[in-house]
Amino acid sequence: MDGVLVKNMSFKVGQTLTITGVPKADSTNFAINIGHSAEDIALHMNPRFDAHGDQRTIVCNSFQGGSWCEELRESIFPFNQNEDFQIKITFTNEDFLVSFPDGSQMHFPNRHGAEKYKYIHFEGEARIHGVEIK
Repeated sequence: MDGVLVKNMSFKVGQTLTITGVPKADSTNFAINIGHSAEDIALHMNPRFDAHGDQRTIVCNSFQGGSWCEELRESIFPFNQNEDFQIKITFTNEDFLVSFPDGSQMHFPNRHGAEKYKYIHFEGEARIHGVEIK
C-alpha cells in the first residue's frame, strides 16, 4: 500500500482531525481516507487537480462491502499545487464537517454511523506534514 498510514490513533465523535500538508508541484490528485480499514472507508476525500476526468474538484465517497457508494462532488477547490494547506475534519454521529484553508466548508454523511474510526490513510501526490486529533 502506498501513502502514509497513521497507526495507533483513534478518531472519535466530537473530535477534530487537523491535517497539514502540501500538494506536489505536479500533483494530479491526493486522497484522505478515514474508516475502519482499507476495505471499510467512511470518508474518502479526493481533491483532484486534474484526474479521472475531473479538474479542480473535490470528490468524496465511502467504501463498504467491496464497492464504492454514491459520490458527492464539491465545486469549491481551495487547493493549489506546491502551496501549504490545512484541513480540519470534525466528526459527529451524523456527518463529517470538513473546513478548508479559505474558510469554506462541506459536509459528508457519516454513512457507517460509527462513533470511532482507527484507520487514517493518505495517498497520492501530497506531502503530509502534520496530523493532530483534539
